[in-house]
Amino acid sequence: MLPKKHLSGSQKRKRKRVEDQFIESQKGAIHKFFSASSSVVPDDNTVDALDIEEQGQQYQQINDNLSEQVDDIDDATENENLQPSCEPENSIDDVQEAYIHDIFDPRTWGNLDNKGRDILIEKGPVRELNLEFSADALNRHFSYAYYSRKLSNGEVVDRKWLVYSKHIDKVFCFCCKLFKSSQSKSLLAHDGLRDWKHLSLRLKQHENSVEHITNMNTWNELRLRLSKNKTIDDDLQREIAKERERWRQVLVRIVSAVKFLAKHNLAFRGKNEKLYQDSNGNFLGTIEMMGEFDPVMQDHIRRIQNSEIHHHYLGHKIQNEMISLLADCVKQTILKIIKDAKYFSVILDCTPDVSHEEQMTLIIRCVNMSRNVPRVEEFFLEFLKVDDTSGLDLFNELKNVLASLDLNIDDVRGQGYDNGSNMKGSHQGVQKCLLEINRKALYMPCACHSLNLTLCDMGKSCRQAISFFGLIQRIYTLFAKSTKRWKILVDNVPGLTVKSWSNTRWESRIKSVQAIRFQTPQIRSALIALEQASTDDPMAVSECQSLVSALENFEFLVGLVIWHDILFSINKVSKKLQSKIVSIDDTLKHIEGVISYFKKRN
Repeated sequence: MLPKKHLSGSQKRKRKRVEDQFIESQKGAIHKFFSASSSVVPDDNTVDALDIEEQGQQYQQINDNLSEQVDDIDDATENENLQPSCEPENSIDDVQEAYIHDIFDPRTWGNLDNKGRDILIEKGPVRELNLEFSADALNRHFSYAYYSRKLSNGEVVDRKWLVYSKHIDKVFCFCCKLFKSSQSKSLLAHDGLRDWKHLSLRLKQHENSVEHITNMNTWNELRLRLSKNKTIDDDLQREIAKERERWRQVLVRIVSAVKFLAKHNLAFRGKNEKLYQDSNGNFLGTIEMMGEFDPVMQDHIRRIQNSEIHHHYLGHKIQNEMISLLADCVKQTILKIIKDAKYFSVILDCTPDVSHEEQMTLIIRCVNMSRNVPRVEEFFLEFLKVDDTSGLDLFNELKNVLASLDLNIDDVRGQGYDNGSNMKGSHQGVQKCLLEINRKALYMPCACHSLNLTLCDMGKSCRQAISFFGLIQRIYTLFAKSTKRWKILVDNVPGLTVKSWSNTRWESRIKSVQAIRFQTPQIRSALIALEQASTDDPMAVSECQSLVSALENFEFLVGLVIWHDILFSINKVSKKLQSKIVSIDDTLKHIEGVISYFKKRN
């Protein structure tokens, strides 16, 4: 045991003062600043003041911090449930995901823990490009020019340590903000600096200060040690890195499952959210399928079943979060295409959803310049919930969403809506409100919708057409009343299925007419079979006899052939008009073709 060293009173006071300064300057970084294979080497000013006993106290503090870190990881990986639950889920080690939205903003670094600080140290400060800096009363603002410094020899040096926060319009020193001591009084290390008038001078003074140079050395050395796993807790860091990589591989597979289901428009969840149970949905079923072949998912599922982990990323909340993140990524890509094209057209349409709430679809049409061959394309952006469907309110909703998407309303060069009065109205419609702001936004009514309305008016003006389509609807309604009746239809009609139609989209009736047009004898046989099987239902027997008599009528058969040809021609043109890349010239050609067809029929 080493003999105790006795110091005088002045030496003790000097040692205490230097010790406090050293600990404060290394606060938050000392637990991993030195390698485990080497002894602790303090600052040059403290070599003479610190003795072996004080170094032992520092090692004890380091070990306490490491113990707390290990306990945190053990608590995070503690299992509480065998199966995926509905509770909120968090990553057990991938802290970057938790800070993804604000970790690089210096205003949030006040309560930063060691894990978050390590991420920042490894990745360094992040600079956003093409920002519009807000100006003060004297029209002064921050500039990208401050990120560089010109030396006396003409060399330009990048100020990597300078960070700008767009949320509070202030600048910070990256290293001093992370490693500041309690004696630091620089605004760049605390609340931020907004003195644009004297900013150049203040930055020069700061980067030449002793505190800044010390913090820069601390940042560079710690970043180097973290990258090479040469910290005092390098074994623990390797285990954390290994666990982080395992979770990253699991997330890659979960995101792939989310992308697959979303791309094919499949439902995610079933009646329960537990692995290897019936009716647990497509998402968990896909995870189970991956587990049969992929070692990473096999290990992940094994940990869940063996109660080794609780945070599994398989719950419904994390699914919704991933869908939102992927949707936001897709939207940003679409917005980049639109902004690169500069000019665009807007297409709006209102329809109630399953909860009977009115919603409006926003579609942008522009020239996609990202392809080798530029082409006109349409992009769906989002659904807009509307409480009032008047022209003015719909226009205000359009104006607000364009502003939120950072799209200039003055760049609109076209607008296309249906033929509703609130959309096409020449006095209070959406197209009129937009033309008052932007005279270059040419309004074009939906050609496909106009064609449908023409067909609808033509059908309503013909009594025979009304009777004809009413008869087809009666056939569908008769068989659709029960499963037993539908089975009789399927047994006798092996081809096309009898379908109902939409009251607003008349071109869709081609499917209803087509099933009867090419299968009239089979449907007649199905009606006769249903009549024989419904001896206890006089109304069904009477309806079957009436429909059989109609199918044998010459006028009905002739009308069936004529209406099929008309609807087939209309449907063919309608589908072409709904194409994403159709042009005005093609539209006119299709419309002229339909007109020519009807003239020949006459």
